[in-house]
Amino acid sequence: MPYEPAHPTVPAPLRYRDAILYPPAVPEPRMLPAEIPPGVQYVTLPDGTRTLAYTTQPEPAAARPVPTWAKTTALLAPTVGGGIAAASAGLAYAAPGLIALTEALWAAVALIAAGAVVAVARPRRGADRPATHITQHVTATGLFGRANGTINHR
Repeated sequence: MPYEPAHPTVPAPLRYRDAILYPPAVPEPRMLPAEIPPGVQYVTLPDGTRTLAYTTQPEPAAARPVPTWAKTTALLAPTVGGGIAAASAGLAYAAPGLIALTEALWAAVALIAAGAVVAVARPRRGADRPATHITQHVTATGLFGRANGTINHR
């Protein structure tokens, strides 16, 4: 079967009073010449269709240098990841020692608490020493008067 180009079918013209109205040749909307990017032109394909196409190779965008912050981040990412990996390996290796250390700290806390209980429960002075009594006499005249007093040790 020979190749037949696919042309859009054009409907028969319409009549309005004495005039003949023809439909537009291209039913799809057209671009304004100002909207067509550089390097693009109208071309006719082998099947007779007119379309827009690049007639030359577009120029590649100019190579821009890599920003400094991107280089720094790219170099820092493996370092930070390696540090985290080393820290987790160290914690895994030191876990038994850390468990023993926490048990020793709890034992130290219990020893300090026991010492505090003994220190509070034990009297400070011996039973053979008599207690010192202090008496104080304060006198003041008026609401805002100056206070005078004496202290007696017995």
